[in-house]
Amino acid sequence: RWNEILFLSQLPAFKSFEGYFQRQLPAFKEIYDSVEADKEPLPGDWESRLSPLQRLCFVRAFRVDCLSSAVISFISDQIGAKFVEPPTFDIAKSFADSVNTTPLIFILSPGTDPVADVVRFADKMGVSKRFESISLGQGQGPKATKMIEQAQGSGGWVLLSNCHLMESWM
Repeated sequence: RWNEILFLSQLPAFKSFEGYFQRQLPAFKEIYDSVEADKEPLPGDWESRLSPLQRLCFVRAFRVDCLSSAVISFISDQIGAKFVEPPTFDIAKSFADSVNTTPLIFILSPGTDPVADVVRFADKMGVSKRFESISLGQGQGPKATKMIEQAQGSGGWVLLSNCHLMESWM
């Protein structure tokens, strides 16, 4: 990370930062060792000297693994939490906006799983007997293709999970 600190020191806002960094190494080690390093205050007057965007540059240089969290906080602080919070999912609304020749595609955030919602909605719509689900992966392609073909003929639904595991399906 030292090269990143040296590069950062070339920016006007970080002039002479590399020297300060060397002199305050124990304080920066404490930040580096923190689980949430992006939330730790910088030593000395550096915390107040940097703009929020410049602070992101520091996080990027020092603990790139914390950058995602720092960017989310930055966006939330600068323009509002609504820009980083996922909207509540309404499958009925998505279904109403869809047509029978185009699949509904769910792009998921970590920790989300719409399967239970889809199963409940299928039951509510009276298609639970014509509803099938399959998790794509090794060797599941032909089986999924057959399920889709059968559903096309019967008006059924097929839920394909883990499509990213089969690039040919993307």
